[in-house]
Amino acid sequence: MSENKVYTAIGMMSGTSLDGVDVALVETDGKDYTRLLDFKEFAYDAPLKEAVRLVFGREKTDNETKAAEALITQAHIDAVINTSWKADVIGFHGQTIHHDPAQRFTWQIGDAQALADETGIDVVADMRQADIAAGGQGAPLLPLCHRSFASSIDKPIVILNLGGVGNITWLGTERTDILAFDTGPANAPIDDLVRAKTGEAYDSNGKRALAGKPLMPLVEEWLDNPFFDKIPPKSLDRNQWDVSAVTEFELCDAIATLTQFTVQSVLKSLSHLPGTPTSLYVAGGGRHNKAMMGWLSEALDYPVLPVENIGWNGDALEAQGFAYLAVRSVLGLALTVPTTTGVPEAMSGGMLYKACASAPLHAKKAS
Repeated sequence: MSENKVYTAIGMMSGTSLDGVDVALVETDGKDYTRLLDFKEFAYDAPLKEAVRLVFGREKTDNETKAAEALITQAHIDAVINTSWKADVIGFHGQTIHHDPAQRFTWQIGDAQALADETGIDVVADMRQADIAAGGQGAPLLPLCHRSFASSIDKPIVILNLGGVGNITWLGTERTDILAFDTGPANAPIDDLVRAKTGEAYDSNGKRALAGKPLMPLVEEWLDNPFFDKIPPKSLDRNQWDVSAVTEFELCDAIATLTQFTVQSVLKSLSHLPGTPTSLYVAGGGRHNKAMMGWLSEALDYPVLPVENIGWNGDALEAQGFAYLAVRSVLGLALTVPTTTGVPEAMSGGMLYKACASAPLHAKKAS
């Protein structure tokens, strides 16, 4: 691949909320030019969701992780085939089932070689592994994407992603002024409780949270966790907190409590930023939650807005980011830097799986 060429790339993302596969078609040079050409979503069916939930937290391959991986792989293959898109490369995140950077361990299931062979398109995958191996957090992985996509936007700003887990990217006035880290749980514990109690997938528009009363002593107890005072960069696993105590309470109060925990986690995390942003832009499913967005807005004296206000597609953003990172990986450009994951130096990553090739080729380390 040439550093001066503009490539067509497909990015694929499945978050810990297990909604499905997001697929973005992107045109990018892997630097500061990226254009979203198309975007599609493919929902996971119930058996696939249950198979993956069953293996959350696993650290070793067994029959259940193999079964979940086969389903994840096929869902991604079907998604690419159904789009009929052509591309130079696919950026494949896979499905995270366990993330423990303290032990230098992260696991995203999905067979990248099978995806390459079945689609006929080269695949870049395993994008967190080099960072983790070098002592980084391996997450969040999209801050350099945010920096590129926001190159023409007045700064300082914060990009807040409220997916299964929350994470922040601070972008200052200088290109090197970037900081990123996980803020705490976001939608995952709320979704889990709603599904367990109602069979629904999530708290639509935050309606149940708005109808309940947060149990603030419980929120304050959770906020005492040393994670929140730890200096970033830092990251966490989807299931890092035991929030089972809320199940004793009325459902709307319980959901309000979990939602307020997400909000307070974000507010506490903002104290780690090097300055005050002009605006906070929100991506991920949480931007549709009126309780989350409203409570954040009430607590801050600067605007809290969905990323659509800066012309981004908040649903496509993560998939778009992995398309961008795939091109950077093959070009040997950095995917992470010390202030985004704590890695010792700017680090490329990912492995390139050639379509119909017998073995993957390691992507180059960033210079």
